[in-house]
Amino acid sequence: MPRLLKLMLLVALPILLASPLTRAADGPRVALTFDDLPAHGPIPAGSSRVAIASSIIDTLHKYHAPSVYGFVNAKDLEQHPDDAEVLKRWRDGGFPLGNHAYSHMDLHANTTEAFEQDVLANEATLTKFMPGEDWHWLRYPYLREGDTPEKYHAVRAFLAEHKYRVAQVTLSFDDYAYNEPYARCLDKQDTQGIAWLQESYLARAAESLTRGQEASKALFQREIPHVMLLHIGGFETVMLPKLLDLLQQRGFTLITLPEASKDPAYATEPALPTNFNGTFFGQLQRAKQMPATPSAFPGIFEKLGAICK
Repeated sequence: MPRLLKLMLLVALPILLASPLTRAADGPRVALTFDDLPAHGPIPAGSSRVAIASSIIDTLHKYHAPSVYGFVNAKDLEQHPDDAEVLKRWRDGGFPLGNHAYSHMDLHANTTEAFEQDVLANEATLTKFMPGEDWHWLRYPYLREGDTPEKYHAVRAFLAEHKYRVAQVTLSFDDYAYNEPYARCLDKQDTQGIAWLQESYLARAAESLTRGQEASKALFQREIPHVMLLHIGGFETVMLPKLLDLLQQRGFTLITLPEASKDPAYATEPALPTNFNGTFFGQLQRAKQMPATPSAFPGIFEKLGAICK
């Protein structure tokens, strides 16, 4: 083979093999983020925290996901110091970490001062695993940003003083709620139950994409870059490849959290009288008194709570 042709193939082959999820596109874009590192939900039989994390990392690499942030609750390490290996694996995989508050504290159920201390308590772990790198991103636990305007603005001022940016969420379908029922179904070897969990997960993921895209256009008259909330749980090891295939089918390109958050839309603050909670779009819709679209899956939490019991 002529040398010039070989050189052309060496340049072209990585481009041809690149996942469509990472190609430049004019279509929708989304940053994946994972909450509750190093530990979330029950460990399915035959698995471990490290095995769960390793599977998720391997899948993200397979789909060429760029710089996926994992948000840390370091309190788990008090009782389970070996779980630090999850954070090490995440970093070794080339992915950054952010702050999810030390004990996953609910701001609405605690004082501003207690919440701020919980954020600061996480920083020793973040500094240890992210030396010299930027970990100043906060994901509010439960997506609760303040039950009063005073608390909302006080915490925002604290975050600005400490150079934090808020990792907002536009796409969420309660993926966390599937980990416990999956572990139960696995224990009972209930293949029918597991099949239903998979179908439900994907159907709700697809619905969240549609709702998120529609909300973006209604609020901003365009599609802004999205941020998707996921959790580092046992069922995610099964479903993440299917979710990434769904995103590919829907034309999404994977981007980073900092890339998505650069969009000026994320500077918008919801003018709510109380209860700043939920996704970014959900808060803005309530502030503008826009009617919420009814869920296509009524009673889903009751079904998840009852399956395989």
